[in-house]
Amino acid sequence: MLSDLEPVPVRTTATISEAGAYRFRKKDPIDVRVSRLGGRVALGFLHELGHLLDHQVFYDRKTRTWASAVHIAFTAWRTAAAQMESRPLPGGRHRQRYFNATHEVWARCYAQTVLLHSADPMLEGQLTKLQADDDPHVWPAEQFAVVAVEVERVFERLGLTQLTLPLAA
Repeated sequence: MLSDLEPVPVRTTATISEAGAYRFRKKDPIDVRVSRLGGRVALGFLHELGHLLDHQVFYDRKTRTWASAVHIAFTAWRTAAAQMESRPLPGGRHRQRYFNATHEVWARCYAQTVLLHSADPMLEGQLTKLQADDDPHVWPAEQFAVVAVEVERVFERLGLTQLTLPLAA
């Protein structure tokens, strides 16, 4: 896949206030930061990578809108994601509103899809444990299956795959 995107630095941090952060200025990525504390390195990295992809596909500076909220390639994903049960996260109303924003739901869906389809026993095991613990950052397997397919289809619609994806029917 050819891209005009320059390499984006990934930096580890020791913060406990967040698992990660995607930083950017206007349309340009600055870096991806991932906390090495808290046992969520893979999930945090994949979540922030989901933000990077979302932001680079489309970003409107005036409205601060990203692809996941408006791009036609995400339409079926938005529909499928809207059918999932809302996962209440610890914190007040502001935190709930933030984590239910389209770009945050996309990043969580992207991360969970990659863990689910990684074919890596360690990553799949992390997802299984998160689901068994009823972690609010992931959805139960049976509820998420349709959404995972739509995440993969977003990449097909955008022409960002070179391999045939193993889409579940």
